[in-house]
Parts: sequence; structure tokens; C-alpha cells
Amino acid sequence: MPDRLALYTTVYPAAAPYLADWWRSVEAQTDRAFDLWIGVDGMRVDEVAAAMGSEPRAEWVFAEPGDTPTAVRARAMTRMVDACDAVVFTDSDDLLHPERVASSRAALARADVVACALRIMDGEGRDLGLVFGPAPADDPAEILPRWNVFGLSNSAYRASVLARCLPAPAECVLVDWLLATRAWASGATLAFDATPRMRYRQYGANVARVIPPFTGDYVLGAARRVLEHYDCALTGDPPLPPKARASLGAARDRVRRFHDVLAADPARLARYVTALDALPPRYVWWWCVANPALEDVWRN
Repeated sequence: MPDRLALYTTVYPAAAPYLADWWRSVEAQTDRAFDLWIGVDGMRVDEVAAAMGSEPRAEWVFAEPGDTPTAVRARAMTRMVDACDAVVFTDSDDLLHPERVASSRAALARADVVACALRIMDGEGRDLGLVFGPAPADDPAEILPRWNVFGLSNSAYRASVLARCLPAPAECVLVDWLLATRAWASGATLAFDATPRMRYRQYGANVARVIPPFTGDYVLGAARRVLEHYDCALTGDPPLPPKARASLGAARDRVRRFHDVLAADPARLARYVTALDALPPRYVWWWCVANPALEDVWRN
């Protein structure tokens, strides 16, 4: 079981309305034996303290001029892996269940990378009665080439494993998926806790939506983000082992064909979105892209 634990989040102006609730959920943790680390992107410490209602005792990592959103996170990770035994990630617009840190610490005694289910709420914090996570029959590691359930809100890493997943390229948008993919490819053990330990806010600022209805523009934009993820994973450093490279390469080719066919045929895109919204939804990231149940819509 990891001894010295870091709890990390990134704060930024769009998350400011939610920081007080996030901070209260941190203070309510049953396991308080952690070091708090905060990445700061586009805010001052006094602005963060005003939004939270008090200034937390934390290790602060600041964005530098010209930084991408990933750059400040990567800078913090590089520092944390040297200072801690494990890192618990949270998003500052979400809420931690009181047992989140304790459950992550216990899970990391059995696996290298862990994630938990998320109870989905709307922008106002109202519970939507939906739970994010893989289907019971799905191995969360096996679905990684296609979908992701290891986010920077619900995952935790042993520091030694996180270290070998770095560096994260500054231009990579889906850094959560990249880290999980590198961990999986390197042979790390991945585990998923089906009990929701976070409340996950779905609202206009989300990069990755999981709740239908979807739109054609969103689906094509999501496909482009997924293709960018594959490019980061397949061309980055450290290089992937051959088996993982082949699996991701095949997934990339599939999504590229999906994107190109639907981008060139608005009527087919409309049929795909209609069929997608009619499916029983699965609440995992990027399920809307090249959905395997709808291959007849875009392949034929």
C-alpha cells in the first residue's frame, strides 16, 4: 500500500464556480494523509482561494507563458513522481466521495493503475441517475484501444508506473487516455472499481461528452480528437511495444475511415447519429466514435 500519496487537480477560470464544492469534498475525505498538489492555469492563488473560500495548503504548480493545458499537468506529474509513492487524480469541477482517497490507496496495493466509476451530474450538480464505467463483461484494459475509462478525475497511479508513462507531449489533448494507454502497453496492471467514488459533471465545457443526444458536428470533432490521441500514442516517446502498436494502429485506421466516410457524406452522418442516439447508451469516453454496433451504417 502506498505510503506518501499526492492528490492532484488543475484549476482554471472555467472551473472557478465549482471550486468551493470541490474543496469541501476534499476536506471531507476519510483519509487525509495526502499531499495536495494544484496545477494553476490562468488564475492567481488569491483567485483560487477566493473561489474555494480559503487558501488550501498545497504544492502549487503554475502554467508558464505559452503553455497548453497539458503542459502544466505534465509539469506537475514530473514533480509528483519524484516526491510521492502514488498520485490520485481529480478534476476540480467534479466532487469526491468521502472514501475516494481511501479506496484509491487500498486499490493501489493490488494494481498499478486504478480508476473508479463516476456518478454523473449536470452542470448544477443535480444527480442524473447515471453511472459512468465499463460494462460488467468488459475488461477496462482490453477496451483501451477503442474507448477510455481512466480519466484525470477518477484514476490513480503508482508513481513508478506514472513515471514511465511520461513525458506527456504538450500538444496532446487527451492526456488521460495517453497515460492509461502507455501504462497498459508497458504491462502495468489496471483495475476498475465499479462503485462510484466521484460525481462527474457533464456540461458545456466538457471535452468528452458521454450523454446523448449527440450531433454530427460533435461526433466528427470527437473522431478528430481520437485520431489525435492515436497519433500521440503511436509517435510519442517512449515508443510502444509491437503488440500494442499493432492494436492501436488498427484502431486508428478504423477511426480514420469512419471520419473520412462520414465527413464526406452528411446524409450518412445524420443516419449514424440517429442510430447512435437510439442505442442503449454506454457511459464511457469516446463510445460515440465508430461505434461497433453501427458499422453497417458507415462501412457499407
